Amino acid sequence: MKLLYESQDALRNRGFIEELQRFGDFDLIQWDDWSDEGLHQLADLLAGELVVFRARQPKAARFLEDQGIHLINRAEVNRIANDKWRSFELFMMLGVPTIPSYRNAPEYPCIAKTASGHGGSEVWLLESSEDIPTTTSPLLFQPVVAHQADIRVYVIDLEIVGAVKRISNDSFKANYSLGATVEKYILTAAQETDVLRIARALKSDYIGIDFLLLENGQHLFNEIEDPVGARSFYKTHVENIAELFFEHIQEIEKNAPFQREDRLK
Repeated sequence: MKLLYESQDALRNRGFIEELQRFGDFDLIQWDDWSDEGLHQLADLLAGELVVFRARQPKAARFLEDQGIHLINRAEVNRIANDKWRSFELFMMLGVPTIPSYRNAPEYPCIAKTASGHGGSEVWLLESSEDIPTTTSPLLFQPVVAHQADIRVYVIDLEIVGAVKRISNDSFKANYSLGATVEKYILTAAQETDVLRIARALKSDYIGIDFLLLENGQHLFNEIEDPVGARSFYKTHVENIAELFFEHIQEIEKNAPFQREDRLK
């Protein structure tokens, strides 16, 4: 099996990589050349393999799938999760509660985000039109929503394996990597139903789904993370999410029609 990361992300996620390799025979591939030539070289390298694709590269994922390479997560998950507009459209289509998003600022103050940002990067609190940043990625704008916490739900296949409540006392960003405090969170039945509705529509293998927990206990979906980081999960849960993920991968591999004959011996 192949485990593919961009080089900087591989360095940042060394702990999770080593955990996966502790449970399974994963050959780490670090790749940064997303040119046409680079993609053809990568496709040759990955031919006939089951690939855990941990790069935020939707076009590359689609190209590799078109070459018959089985990706975890599949290319469509990468495409939707790494574009906040597409995630918002999915939430709206599914009828789950979501934060309203606009092409232009509805009012001030408001939140601006790049469509491709992740990990709390490229998010701004705007007080006026003069604060709108200049970016290469399209922006979406959201109202400032009063809430008590941000919730990240970890989903493997169609099983919710845990959720983390993230609270920041000095920033409107509640990312653990940015210093937010975290604690284990138990979903309500309504939240669980909506989370699984999203996972079922995506046909995902391993994702994070984020929502705001409002002051009245209701929820508004915000983003989907692929690849999703697991630092806050390890901080708040006794389960090993790398092991749970590997068990899911084993089930895929067991029934994989794409396997080479030499791997089945």
